[in-house]
Order: sequence, then structure tokens, then C-alpha cells
Amino acid sequence: MAEEKKLKQNQINIELNEEVAGGVYSNLAVITHSNSEFIVDFIRVMPGMPKAQVKSRIILTPQHAKRLMKALAENVNKFEAAHGPIKDIQGPEGGLPINFGGPIPQA
Repeated sequence: MAEEKKLKQNQINIELNEEVAGGVYSNLAVITHSNSEFIVDFIRVMPGMPKAQVKSRIILTPQHAKRLMKALAENVNKFEAAHGPIKDIQGPEGGLPINFGGPIPQA
């Protein structure tokens, strides 16, 4: 009984409204940090478009950034165990494939 009460005290009620539940598509993340925070900008890059938009910015404490890193690693491992390895796609210099495999835009 005391164990059950303790578990209930540690629970948090999380609300997810419709707008946030729809999510925001991002195909690039840029991460920067200071001595007190990590900033993750989620960006949507579209083929043939000279500009990319930051769609969401998340600011984390270093402790939360480390927890996020561990949680992502754990979930990637679970995904790969169920579906096979995720192919790591990189551009010619090891960077991003900015042209997404399509024709390179010219001005």
C-alpha cells in the first residue's frame, strides 16, 4: 500500500492538445550549447529551396540533454532490433545530403 502511494506521488499528468499532437516535420536538427543549456533547433529543409525554416526550438538543461540522448539511443536500439539497422545517409563530404538525392538546383 505504501509502495502504491509512493508511485502515485511520482506520477505526472501530461496533457497533449490536438495542435501539438499533430507534430511538426523536421529533417535536420542543429544543436548548440552554453555552460548552462543545450539548444536544439528542429529545421525543415526542402529540396530546391534556398532557405530552411526553424520549426521548433527546444532548450534543455545539460542533465535533461543527457537523459534525452540516453532515451534516443535506447529507442533507436529497440527500433533496430525490431526492424533492422537504420541506414546512415551522408553527403559526399560526410555532411548532409542537401539535394536529397534529386537534381541539384541551379540559379
